[in-house]
Amino acid sequence: MSDADGAPRVEKAREEKILHAFGDHDPADPDPWAALAMDRSLPFDPEAKAALLRDQRSPSRQFLLPFVRPLARTTIVLAQIFKSVFPRFPHAPRFLHWMIAKGMKHFLTPDANRLILRHFHLGSQVLRFIADNTTPGFRPTLEPMQPATIDDVRDNLFLKHDLNIFNFLIQLNHELDRRGGEVGKVERVDFNAIDPDAVQIEDMPKGRLNKIDLQTAIELYTPAYAFWLTDRDFWRAANSLQLDETIGLYCARITGEEKHLAMITNAHPMVPESTLKAGFRLVLHGLATEVLHGFLCELKAKQAAQDAAVLSA
Repeated sequence: MSDADGAPRVEKAREEKILHAFGDHDPADPDPWAALAMDRSLPFDPEAKAALLRDQRSPSRQFLLPFVRPLARTTIVLAQIFKSVFPRFPHAPRFLHWMIAKGMKHFLTPDANRLILRHFHLGSQVLRFIADNTTPGFRPTLEPMQPATIDDVRDNLFLKHDLNIFNFLIQLNHELDRRGGEVGKVERVDFNAIDPDAVQIEDMPKGRLNKIDLQTAIELYTPAYAFWLTDRDFWRAANSLQLDETIGLYCARITGEEKHLAMITNAHPMVPESTLKAGFRLVLHGLATEVLHGFLCELKAKQAAQDAAVLSA
């Protein structure tokens, strides 16, 4: 079978697989989630995209989230009023992460849990990618972020993730100043850090109560984050979401490509957003990370194909 014959068959198989997952296609009543599954506008790992769409179309998100979100945001306001009086009390990050891990293990869907743990892997790969291409031989000292199980969350994983991004920017730019360098286009980009196969996550719990979707879970966890951490920790965490634009711009300068910037919607951190919508913006942060990583995977594959063409010529 030639490539010309094979490509249409592969595409047909892809369409049938997607539509089977969402039911038969009815032109008079098309499934919005099937349309998004078929769409190719975003560079997105297929399994991660399927997990996100399954999670987004769940009954939990449809029926529970509308009730949870206003209550959660009201609780954030109350927590911040309390923190205006007691900015450093309580400060219980280990209890917070124990509570988050328990909730993930017993109530979140397997898709939601996998997407959460996967996010830390992708973020680490992207930061390493930037360091490899801007300060070769130097890597900022960061906490490792390769959780394989839900129990790995208990080691203050979310808090360390927030600290990592700010420490990364400070250390990286300090090294650039020392070298007299800048973030710019690289003649041959080093993609060694971008490795989707390195994301190894164990099977997630599938109990009778594992029904809570990703968005609803994040809305529930955000007030707890606001209360059980210091006011400074919560503000830093909320503001770190807007660093999507900073990281995206670094990658754009390195690669000379800017397509992925269209998917960064959290705005620049020099003008901080309200912490009230931190839960929703955290979901956008996860989407931006997935798209950026997928985009870098595409560029890596393209460079490898060009190298192979040169060797075979």
